[in-house]
Amino acid sequence: MAADSGPAIDPIHQFSIHPVVPISIAGQDFSLTNSGLFMLLAVALSCLIAAIAARGDSGVPSRMQAMGEMAYEFVAGMVRSAAGEAGMRFFPFVFSIFFFVLICNLLGYIPYSFTVTSQIVITAALALLVFLTVVIIGISEHGVGFFKLFVPSGVPIYILPLVVAIEVFSFFVRPVSHSVRLFANMLAGHITLYVFGAFVVMLLGAGAAVKALAVLPFAMTVGLEALELLVAFLQAYVFAMLTCMYLNDALHPGGH
Repeated sequence: MAADSGPAIDPIHQFSIHPVVPISIAGQDFSLTNSGLFMLLAVALSCLIAAIAARGDSGVPSRMQAMGEMAYEFVAGMVRSAAGEAGMRFFPFVFSIFFFVLICNLLGYIPYSFTVTSQIVITAALALLVFLTVVIIGISEHGVGFFKLFVPSGVPIYILPLVVAIEVFSFFVRPVSHSVRLFANMLAGHITLYVFGAFVVMLLGAGAAVKALAVLPFAMTVGLEALELLVAFLQAYVFAMLTCMYLNDALHPGGH
């Protein structure tokens, strides 16, 4: 009995990855999983929204066009504030990351869907993409001058080795903090929602005198859902903003 009821009450079960379309090539498993399916769906939705927002040649923009312009200005302002005008050439990169993470986050709140950003392998891949982009751009544009990033100006010579070691360590830890922040917030939020939702079901299945108490966890679940929608946006914003800040290091390793 415990084995049958375990998945129904296990809050971690919602994050399990399983094949949706089994595919085997030369004995290797290339199955399309629920994680891959929702990533493809997020990409398709991003492209669809962008296409609708960019469509039309009338003088008066539609609501979707107005939203698209607002989204453009929002991300452009983020890039300019963190990386300066020079960072605008990386606007498509930041814009794509922001909306991919945002839509993945939001899709996870649809019942019976899958939260892609609750998987550390996905957030780590995105963080490594940003990290490698920063390193490649920094070295290609500044050569050895990129390593001035690890040597802050004005530091006394006698503590400079220690400061450089700390700077190097913090630089290579960036992908870890960048990925874990998004992963941990989405994981914790969905577990909390699942737990409170389970309380509602358990209380409704109890005696008549106890059913009235179900309104408490239900109200908490509604409040948490609203909060988690805000968290979904904030985590996409934080991930994109950190990307801009890291790109600024690549563009201006010695400071502005």
